[in-house]
Amino acid sequence: MRIEKLQALLTAADCDAIIIKNKENKLYFGSLGGSGIYLVVTPSSQIQFYDGRYRQEIKEKTAGFENIEVPQGSYLPKIFEYLKAHQLTNLAIEANGLSLKEYIALTKEFTVALWQEQIMNLRAIKSAEEIAKIQAACQLTDEVFQEILPQIHAGMPENELGALVQYLSLKKGASGMAFDPIIASGPRSTMPHGRPTLRKFIAGDLITIDFGVILDNYQSDMTRTVALGQPSEKLTEIYHVVKKAQQAAADSIQAGVTGHDVDEVARRVITEAGYGEYFSHGLGHGIGMGGDLPILNPASQTILQENMVMSCEPGIYLPEIGGVRIEDDVVIQDGRGLPLNKTTKELLIVGE
Repeated sequence: MRIEKLQALLTAADCDAIIIKNKENKLYFGSLGGSGIYLVVTPSSQIQFYDGRYRQEIKEKTAGFENIEVPQGSYLPKIFEYLKAHQLTNLAIEANGLSLKEYIALTKEFTVALWQEQIMNLRAIKSAEEIAKIQAACQLTDEVFQEILPQIHAGMPENELGALVQYLSLKKGASGMAFDPIIASGPRSTMPHGRPTLRKFIAGDLITIDFGVILDNYQSDMTRTVALGQPSEKLTEIYHVVKKAQQAAADSIQAGVTGHDVDEVARRVITEAGYGEYFSHGLGHGIGMGGDLPILNPASQTILQENMVMSCEPGIYLPEIGGVRIEDDVVIQDGRGLPLNKTTKELLIVGE
């Protein structure tokens, strides 16, 4: 049980309790993710502090918690009362959860330790159920991508394609987008995080399409770069370099190697082709509920393990010319990386 693993960590660290506010962490431990929910876990109990907005939802959607309703906005004072009444003084909090103001208030009353990766390391190893949910999200992403391809045409604005991606994702059952879709075309495809604009597609453009969905609280993340009509020789060349790098890196994902090792495989292919300086970001990140480990980049010493899920997304971005990124989500099973996306990585020509 996830809560029991967290409670074992608290005991090993000699912590009396942890206060959890990060949305994804609350959901992971079976709590509600709303802003008016604070989860307090001790080595022997788990308590949800909530305001009246969640009164019915708490009953219907959660189980196994002690539930304490508090007036909206009074969460910390009520939590302080509880902690002091139970003589819980040695606390842990997430580094990515509470606000700085809340942290300062806590340090005035308690001994507080910031937990950076303890919870994230728990979340990094996925269960069979979690992997199945991620795979379902990837399948939905593949389906949406296939449906948008015939609708891409010259004169279509980037933001129209972005809206179509979101509409089809929700129509097919997603509860939301994992992040705002990235639609970057022509010279804008050199922006790794280029959000959609009013720019209209023109013949010869490369169009980077990067999106993910949320399905049953788990996310997908896929990038494909397509061509509107026949691209230039240079753009075609960098496409095939990125494709080679992405495939080589995905093939190198296995239990026992580090995030640095996998990043280096992709970076070497791109560097040997003469484009090393134009691969300007890390190779990948964990996939799950959001903000997951592992990280694949030049500094990562994380050792990859069975049932970790991560993105693999190298890119080349040539200023004023165009860019390419290709991304799959990869799970480690039986020691080897297995791509969860089924969409082809061949260069697709659309709009003809």
